[in-house]
Amino acid sequence: MPIVAQSTETTDWVSRFADEVIAESERRAPGKPVVVASGLSPSGPIHLGNLREVMTPHLVADEVRRRGHEVRHLISWDDYDRYRKVPAGIAGVDESWAEHIGKPLTSVPAPAGSAYPNWAEHFKAAMVASLAELGVEFDGISQTEQYTSGVYREQILHAMRHRQDIDAILAQYRTKKAPAKKSQKPVDEAELEAAEGSGAAAEDDGSSGSAGYFPYKPYCGNCEKDLTTVTAYDDDSTELTYACTACGFSETVRLSEFNRGKLVWKVDWPMRWAYEGVIFEPSGVDHSSPGSSFQVGGQIVGIFGGQQPIGPMYAFVGISGMAKMSSSKGGVPTPADALQIMEPQLLRWLYARRRPNQSFKIAFDQEIQRLYDEWDRLDAKVADGSALPADAAAHSRAVRTAAGELPRTPRPLPYRTLASVADITAGHEDQALRILSELDPADPLTELAEARPRYDKAEAWINTHVPADQRTIVRREPDAELLKSLDEQGRASLRLLLDGLADHWSLDGLTHLVYGVPKVQAGFSADATPKELPPEIKTAQRSFFALLYHLLVGRDTGPRLPTLLLAVGQERVRTLLGE
Repeated sequence: MPIVAQSTETTDWVSRFADEVIAESERRAPGKPVVVASGLSPSGPIHLGNLREVMTPHLVADEVRRRGHEVRHLISWDDYDRYRKVPAGIAGVDESWAEHIGKPLTSVPAPAGSAYPNWAEHFKAAMVASLAELGVEFDGISQTEQYTSGVYREQILHAMRHRQDIDAILAQYRTKKAPAKKSQKPVDEAELEAAEGSGAAAEDDGSSGSAGYFPYKPYCGNCEKDLTTVTAYDDDSTELTYACTACGFSETVRLSEFNRGKLVWKVDWPMRWAYEGVIFEPSGVDHSSPGSSFQVGGQIVGIFGGQQPIGPMYAFVGISGMAKMSSSKGGVPTPADALQIMEPQLLRWLYARRRPNQSFKIAFDQEIQRLYDEWDRLDAKVADGSALPADAAAHSRAVRTAAGELPRTPRPLPYRTLASVADITAGHEDQALRILSELDPADPLTELAEARPRYDKAEAWINTHVPADQRTIVRREPDAELLKSLDEQGRASLRLLLDGLADHWSLDGLTHLVYGVPKVQAGFSADATPKELPPEIKTAQRSFFALLYHLLVGRDTGPRLPTLLLAVGQERVRTLLGE
């Protein structure tokens, strides 16, 4: 199939990579499906940094599909990797899980109370559900199934025959000094390394002993751990002898029949590139250093008759508001955590709008409201045709895939407004519907379903990420003492507001009213623009707003006043303001 030409001046990074991937696929494997790949290790919660390992090839694969090509997006579940440590803060897990360190992830019990048969399946399931919500189409490959069923037998025997060649490549890098570890950042500024938690983070390259170098490590037939050393191997018979340093067990097996072990990571990864014919696979920033898995794999893949995939190095994903998180035990937010508080379109957009080598942050704090405002502005620009081409392309990749549109909220009201309503109504849906139906009297919301799922996401954000002392609680009784202490100007400002309530009872109307009261008191028209007003008006507005907040919720600040007034309701507003 011919390449669909794209202009680099009017297209985004995804289109440019799609051009390269199609051309490379036609060069390497004409007439065959284009293969892109990701690798994830279900060694614990699969976090939002790991999601970049999936979203980068997904977006490129989806663009290639849009152009009419057949594509396979492989996700290799590295569930045959060793269990390295007991993650902190996992519900249903205690230090007794340390006894399983060294076993395959699929041989480790799932956390207590899990519905899944083992550790790997437990953490894989959450990611699979999130990818479905995000519209990510993929072919999952369990490395446990691949290895234990003998799929890679010929590749393993080939690697053992060429172990000296592999050792010679690896030896070039073993003396190189490893880069210094990055210092830990405070959690509010945390960066989630995209490669961490994927197979790419494990830099095993095998070991040399008295019997020589071997790129294969058996799991012990007695204790199931990989704390084994190959002590002898015969190429002709494929007889392999190993000893376990954990339990002392030793045995001799025929590797041509034995399926309980795997190639070490730096050999396993390039073997899979060749076996699957991978054209495109990104790699994390840790692979930019000499001796890293991706760099070395580029040389080892030739031993298996393959070529290294093309693909970018991708940067970290940062998190804001992480310290306040309550839903992600263990301190690393997952895609499921993000999808609890934001629609799939917004999360897709965050990954689509930045080039892979650009870092970005995902907000779990107040910043999520600004992100949603930005998204809604882009949505409006796309609708009226004023969006820049690259922005429009990122928007398109966020709202739809080659398979069609993602489900969306029928009436996407501002997220900050929905959050304020959810905050004030504290779970009372009839109250929420009453307030939302009054936002625009000309086109009232008739049922809460019109504002869903965005309303549910905003409500979840309020309930899980806004501290209790920042929640809004409307006064039950008027603050008689404060009302009594007001001077003539304060009482006049409240009278102007109360007199205008009935005629301005909508979101836009109340916005005009609350900003207009200080203008009118200063002798200006309520419609006067900031350019027509002296700077003192802003000070007067802030003072007026603070007075209203104190009378309504007993604090200096709170939700946007127009939303708060609608939420409280006309009758109660009049009571609390002393009418």
